[in-house]
Amino acid sequence: MTDNVENLILEHLRALRGGQDRIEHELREVQARLSSLEAAVVGMHRDTVHTEEDVVRQQLSIDHIKERIHRIERRLDLRDEAV
Repeated sequence: MTDNVENLILEHLRALRGGQDRIEHELREVQARLSSLEAAVVGMHRDTVHTEEDVVRQQLSIDHIKERIHRIERRLDLRDEAV
């Protein structure tokens, strides 16, 4: 009878150990996927920053061109001074 109880306990312990091993394996997979997602988010953030930098650079160029056009129009008297 004692052998049956010991075997039953060992069987349950093995089942628990197997379940724990599966959980640990799945946790490692989830951690790997989370790391991948984090890297993707960082990449998207970097792309967004680069896009914003491009927009700022373009706006500066446009502002510079507008200022040059205004000066040309003033020199040629094509534009009112008040505007």
